Parts: sequence; C-alpha cells; structure tokens
Amino acid sequence: MRAIISGASGLIGEALVARLCGEGFDVLRLVRRAPSRPDEAFWDPAAGEIDRAALEGADAVVHLAGAGVGDRPWTESYKRLIRDSRVRGTRLLAETLAGLKSPPSVLVSGSAIGFYGDTGAAETTESAPKGAGFLADLTADWEAASAPAAAAGIRVVLPRTGIVLSRRGGILGRTLPLFRLGAGGRLGDGRQWTSWISLRDEVGALRHLIGSDLSGPVNLTAPSPVTNAEYTRELARVLRRPAVLPVPAPLLRLVLRDFADEGPLVSQRVLPVRLLESGFSFADPDLPAALKAALEA
Repeated sequence: MRAIISGASGLIGEALVARLCGEGFDVLRLVRRAPSRPDEAFWDPAAGEIDRAALEGADAVVHLAGAGVGDRPWTESYKRLIRDSRVRGTRLLAETLAGLKSPPSVLVSGSAIGFYGDTGAAETTESAPKGAGFLADLTADWEAASAPAAAAGIRVVLPRTGIVLSRRGGILGRTLPLFRLGAGGRLGDGRQWTSWISLRDEVGALRHLIGSDLSGPVNLTAPSPVTNAEYTRELARVLRRPAVLPVPAPLLRLVLRDFADEGPLVSQRVLPVRLLESGFSFADPDLPAALKAALEA
C-alpha cells in the first residue's frame, strides 16, 4: 500500500512512519521545504500550495500536521497560528484529494478531544456534543474542513486524540526532568480527569483506522482515564521519586494564560467506545503499563 503522511516529523508522525515502513508501506511525507529525498513531496498550507501530482494513486492519507497547542503561551497571534495551521491545511488537503483522478480510499484526519471542552467527571463518548472554548471551536472547524474529501466519496476518519504519553515529547517528555528531580506535583487541585494514550497505542490505533471501515469521530484515548492526582502519584511511583510540589491553578493561569483552563486544568473523562467496538486491542490499557512502556521506549 502507498500512504501519504503530513506531520511526519512530529512525535506521532515519526512513530507512525516507522510502523508503516516496517509493514512494507510505500510512505510519502509531505514537507514544507524543498524535498530532498524521493519519499518527500512539497506542500505549504499557509500559501495554499501542494504537489497535487504526488498525491495521485495513494491508498491512504494520514493528516497529522499542525502547530503545537501547548508549545507557547496563548497570545492572540499564536492562537491564530494554531487555528490556521489546522483548518487551512486540512481544507487544502481535503479539496486536493477530492479533485484527484485516483483519490485514496481513506483520509485519517487528525483531531483532538478538545472538541468536548471541559466535561467534568462525566464519562464522555463520541456521541457527546461540542463543548465550549477555543479548542472546542477550533476542533469543530478543523474537522469540518475535511468535508470536501467525504463529499467526494473518500472515507474520512477523525481520530480525537487525548494526551499521548512518550518520554520523547508531549506533556510527559516536558515534565519528566522535573519528576526525576523530585520536583513534580499535581496541577491545581488534581481532581481534573486526564484522558491519555500511550504512543504505541496511538500509532496502533491510527494503523487500525487505516484498515478498518470506521468513519467520522473516533476517540483515541485509553479505556482507563485517571485524575491528575492519580497520574502524578503513579508517575512518581514508577520513577521512585517524591511528587509533593503542587502547582497552584493561579500560577498556571499566570504563566499559560488561557491555555491553563483548556489544557492542564481541563477535566475530560473520555472513553474510546467506537475504537473498542471495532475490535482494537490496547497494548497499554492502564496507566502503570503505559508509563512503563513510555519510559523504556
């Protein structure tokens, strides 16, 4: 099979490319610079440019590109960048795929559980409505931007991903040095629910979506979400370090601005109902197994 991947240099994209290449896929990476290898093709979402001919004849497209949501404080300019990098890129890709002579059979177009907003302690499935906030509005528009591909008969899957656990990046990668020093702790009161997934299950789920008959939103989270306090205790236990330095919510809001209440302080107890119903089996269904796998990988 021939697969095209955007965001191939990111944490998830890099691992997915390795998985697909290991299975014998012919993988083409979309890059925003002059291609330097035969397995690369140019695109520039901001300028609306893409190598259309390179997309012809692909079996599957996995779209993971977008500016990091938590990489910088949420200034108005950075929020525009987050939004534009997702909505414009998805629309460009979907419209291009829809107009191909030989389009792919499936587009797996990245999304996020930010769609649900703050759900408190309520168990949340794919049938839940859109929540409130910047991320919820962004994710709804991000998903809607894939509509041209679906209208052209391409099966479009929208994996709503939770927090991906890996020592090489993401939240775990950024906070691991503090926890190793014994300077970690819960965020705010620690009662907010955290919906996570191990990197290998994230990649496995994306591979599953390519070959399944699923379409529409699919939650990519482990079946056992935990509170932030539970997450903190478990990470400290695995590292054999204390974690007794909580970060007060006002300090998080001061440093992270609006992102604090939609990122580290948001409560989301999301369940992967459609993924489980489709027969996917988690390698790391609980947090101890996931943290162990993340720290050993």
